[in-house]
Amino acid sequence: MRPTYVLQIARFTLQEAVSRRLILAGVLISLGYIGLFALGFHFAYDKSIETTTSVESRLSLGVAFATLTLFGVYVVNYLASFLALFLSVAAISGEIDSGTLHAVLARPLRRSEFVIGRWLGYAVMIAVYIVAMTGLVLLIARLIAGYEVPDPLPALLLMLLEGVLLLTLSLFGSTLMPTLANGIVVFTLLGLAWLAGIIEFVGRLLTAASNSTGGDAMLNIGTAVSLILPSDALWRGASYYLESPSMLAVLGAARGGIPFFSSTPPAPALVVWAVGYVVVILAGAVLAFRRRDL
Repeated sequence: MRPTYVLQIARFTLQEAVSRRLILAGVLISLGYIGLFALGFHFAYDKSIETTTSVESRLSLGVAFATLTLFGVYVVNYLASFLALFLSVAAISGEIDSGTLHAVLARPLRRSEFVIGRWLGYAVMIAVYIVAMTGLVLLIARLIAGYEVPDPLPALLLMLLEGVLLLTLSLFGSTLMPTLANGIVVFTLLGLAWLAGIIEFVGRLLTAASNSTGGDAMLNIGTAVSLILPSDALWRGASYYLESPSMLAVLGAARGGIPFFSSTPPAPALVVWAVGYVVVILAGAVLAFRRRDL
């Protein structure tokens, strides 16, 4: 593995995204979302402050603003997930279909260096997107309502891990399947991971309420799907670090309360599993591309 060649491929990947105006389209859509979020947050804050007088009501407003901020970051997380899949769904198969890969690999470039370089270039784009968009959402919440998240760094790291995980899975699929088939598979898996999170949440509520076997079965289903693709589980872990103490108290009293967030920190085993997942799938992508006939 020669780092110079890997970095060159990563740079070419970034240049390719810019030349295809993919970055410009993503920036415009994202700025539109940020503007809409800021406008909605501003109106909600002004209206609620005008009609709130008691101390209890102001405490409730703090929870409401924390929830609104979390939903803002939740949307950013899903935009980043879609970006990761869209960027990498044709990372290898698209180059094979267009015939450009023959010219690239005719040079003294190893296939492993090409795969790692593409992965690194896309990972940089996703990281910049997540940090910038999440930072803007949190800045808006702070400037308008004075809300500051307790611990944003672990949340950002978990969101970055989720984005890289989805990128790696899609890149792996691109070494095995045509672009259309790969897109169907990875987007279906993303939807199943989200649905599994909802199922696990409902199962937890049923188990806490009645200790029913149905709740245990739903918990097992959600956990099993999370092992196949832990993207939603990583987001829930990230959401914990963005919640204020008052919001955590509300979620704890309501046994979770909101199906998109978590009132408990992520298990260390989940993080280890996700990191190992990325390493193994990336290695699988390299091996699969080495053996693929062009």
